[in-house]
Amino acid sequence: MDIPESNNRLRISISSQKGGVAKTTTCLSLGASLAEQGYSVLLVDLDPQAHLTQALTVDPDSLRRTVGDVLLLQANIDEVSRETEFLSMDILPSNRGLILVEKLLHSVNGYEFRLRASLDALKDQFYDVVLFDCPPSFSPLTINALTVSDLVIVPVTCDFFSMQSFRAYTNLLRMVKKNLNPGLEYRLLITMFDRRTRMSMMFLEQFREKFGNRLFDTVIPIDAKLKESSLFGRPINLYARKARSAQEYRALALELQSCQKMTI
Repeated sequence: MDIPESNNRLRISISSQKGGVAKTTTCLSLGASLAEQGYSVLLVDLDPQAHLTQALTVDPDSLRRTVGDVLLLQANIDEVSRETEFLSMDILPSNRGLILVEKLLHSVNGYEFRLRASLDALKDQFYDVVLFDCPPSFSPLTINALTVSDLVIVPVTCDFFSMQSFRAYTNLLRMVKKNLNPGLEYRLLITMFDRRTRMSMMFLEQFREKFGNRLFDTVIPIDAKLKESSLFGRPINLYARKARSAQEYRALALELQSCQKMTI
């Protein structure tokens, strides 16, 4: 998949209905890896828990404006976005106020297209890649991200519940593709993988057998350095450049650039 020119940005949702599968970690680490490779990146925190915002040392409670103001058409993206330690990676932050925004959007006709309209309005701004960190629910926030996205990366862990959750999630993706975003595609990413256990290896083979080329070749391992990096407010490729997880997220960024779109 070629990364488009700035007037045709690649937009990617990191989304799953299951919590604890490294959605936020993937959004941050993939974004930083793409920025490291020379692409301009915008991270969009759509989770009221604001973990992505906090991971970049931004205090959610101190924010006067968030992505919620963009969704309510009270501010433009360039008025709310903030620079990060990476010169070519910005963050559109979040806080708990998104819970109220989510409720308000339910009653607004065409709310599904709010993010798309805001991003399309960035005529004089450029981001090669926009990454959306979605909450673990099929909410108006997630629907906005899926409606504007070219690709959904679904992090999955090698266990029974993750596989079951993903099977249910594909029905929701098909619904969005049919009704809101005909170009939407998805790929799976194995995260928190423990090569030491037979169970993990067994589920990895099942994922490969069932989903084939919908599954990224890159596999993200369990790595204590990933958790540490979030605590210190630095992406893994800045915090521990030689860590295995840092190398794998760089590999994921490269694989993303070369892969072809899959059909739902």
